[in-house]
Amino acid sequence: MTLVFDAGAFLAFERGDKTVRALLDLDRAAGRSPRTHGGVVGQVWRGGARQALLARLLAGTEIVPLDATLGREAGVLLAAAGTSDAIDAAVALLARDGDTIVTSDRGDLEALVWQAGRHVELVVV
Repeated sequence: MTLVFDAGAFLAFERGDKTVRALLDLDRAAGRSPRTHGGVVGQVWRGGARQALLARLLAGTEIVPLDATLGREAGVLLAAAGTSDAIDAAVALLARDGDTIVTSDRGDLEALVWQAGRHVELVVV
């Protein structure tokens, strides 16, 4: 199981959310790192000293490029699911069966993972 983070998960971590911290502790104890993509980083990163905690979390996160291939796959998924957030679609595509997506946007992610045929757990923060 891998944790897959959307922007809401990172923002919850910054706020000190206990659920996100507990999931990260379990992930680290198992020798795993969370996964996200560069588009999510763009949604949450503003720079500066106030994001020191986030910077440390990002340093230990697998960040997949949001390249042309993932972008096209996300676009196809959006069309199939009837939604419009390409960043969320790419998050859904990063998840594999058995992974856990940590999100603040249950509605969109639920539709996207269902349409993508992924069997994942959604944890709402």
